[in-house]
Amino acid sequence: MSEPDELGRAIEAALFAAETPMTVGEIATAIGIRGGVATALTRVAASYAGRGINLVERGGRWHFQTAPDLAHLLRRTREEPRRLSRAGVETLAIIAYHEPVSRAEIEAIRGVQISKGTLDALMEAGWVRPAGRREVAGRPLTYATTPDFLTHFGLASRRDLPGIDDLRAAGLLDPVDLAMEAALTGREDDSEVAKTAGGD
Repeated sequence: MSEPDELGRAIEAALFAAETPMTVGEIATAIGIRGGVATALTRVAASYAGRGINLVERGGRWHFQTAPDLAHLLRRTREEPRRLSRAGVETLAIIAYHEPVSRAEIEAIRGVQISKGTLDALMEAGWVRPAGRREVAGRPLTYATTPDFLTHFGLASRRDLPGIDDLRAAGLLDPVDLAMEAALTGREDDSEVAKTAGGD
């Protein structure tokens, strides 16, 4: 690792002492320097590439983390997190892909009602937060993911969420999902054929 400059050293110190990931503005305030912090962060991150710890940006916030390929060495010393139920996983996925989304919208997408405990568990885990009320009749509360969600799943932003092709390649779509996708695709193809036939 190359010798860091004074600004880089100050940034390292601030992030090392921080209890939570920090934005560029929070780092600038902590070290008392306004200019050049974003550029220096990029330099420091590059200097840690390939080492045992990495400097990463998740959802606009920076922090040090164990290098992903070494995480298995530390798992035995960490408390196992509580596993989410299938309903919890599905609800979290819907929120991540559609946020901000209301409870009624989540239920419409899943096709079944969700218990209050499902959303409570996601908020307790720190992955979901209330995101304000929708300006429609009844003003339903909406939900969105948090920076902790991005950090936990190793995402820089929601743009890094896997697409349908990625999920299929990873074997994460169950037969019901695949059958539904095939049915919908077939229906769209039939619709296109009907449109073409009607136009002749």
